[in-house]
Amino acid sequence: MNSENFTRSRVMPAEFILLGITNRWDMRVTLFLIFLPIYLVSLLGNVGMVLLIRIDARLHTPMYFFLANLSLLDAFYSSAIGPKMLVDLLLSRATIPYVACALQMFVFAGLADAECCLLAVMAYDRYVAIGNPLLYTTVMSPRLCLALLGASGLGGAVSAFVHTTFTFRLSFCGSLEVNSFFCDIPPLLAISCNDTSLNELLLFAVCGFIQTTTVLAIAVSYGFIAVAVIRMQSAEGRRRAASTCGSHLTAVSILYGTLIFMYLRPSSSYALDTDKMASVFYTLVIPALNPLIYSLRNKEVKEAFQRTWHRFCCPGRSTRDWPQEAH
Repeated sequence: MNSENFTRSRVMPAEFILLGITNRWDMRVTLFLIFLPIYLVSLLGNVGMVLLIRIDARLHTPMYFFLANLSLLDAFYSSAIGPKMLVDLLLSRATIPYVACALQMFVFAGLADAECCLLAVMAYDRYVAIGNPLLYTTVMSPRLCLALLGASGLGGAVSAFVHTTFTFRLSFCGSLEVNSFFCDIPPLLAISCNDTSLNELLLFAVCGFIQTTTVLAIAVSYGFIAVAVIRMQSAEGRRRAASTCGSHLTAVSILYGTLIFMYLRPSSSYALDTDKMASVFYTLVIPALNPLIYSLRNKEVKEAFQRTWHRFCCPGRSTRDWPQEAH
């Protein structure tokens, strides 16, 4: 083998070996039986949320427009990881082609960062709805909603492009065993034979910028929301504000807490074996929790589900019976 071919094989291996979560067969079968229903709940719950918002005309508001897109993001980014992880749990040797690994990283990183941006947009939407209810539909026009959604997607795409490009410019001349169940950034940096200080700096800077700016946007929005709620004279208005904001704050706390733990740390503190469970949490568990959080804590969603259920399953019943059964 000449030096040119050797260099090329170092830079672009045919495939990576995914070590997965554990090498014990009994544990892998157990994890498969646990993760399969979690993934199905995530997929069905998020797709169901999108369909419910699409079908029920009372949910055709900016808030639920953003919630439907959040559900789409959760469904797609859990599907970028979940199906292959489930199949790999039942295989004795799990591999992923080099190009597929890069694509998986790009899709997952882009959708995860887009979700952070979308959560910030949803906080602003709640501020407008609570702080300026009479101007809500005017301020949150369809054009602005689409622009904010597009900006969230663009932010995720740029972040994913930076991380994927700089990660796959590295050479992998040693072991090709990725100590993870998917192509995440830290495990790939760990097996590179190049200096990865620039990659670590970009990881901290780009993820730090996105998470810091979106957290600040959320914090400022909720600061104004708190002032608006304090000024409310109606107890019902305060209850409705707490109901809609509580779901969003719960989703924000879970996602950001996990992402900060995973990515905004120096490389010396990475413990890939223990970080795998945190990865499982934000790739499978959080997408499954979000539709439950937004449905169980949201009266409008529960009533919309009741209306839709009666519409398709009990078409002969009077619509006057629905509100009473929804409470």
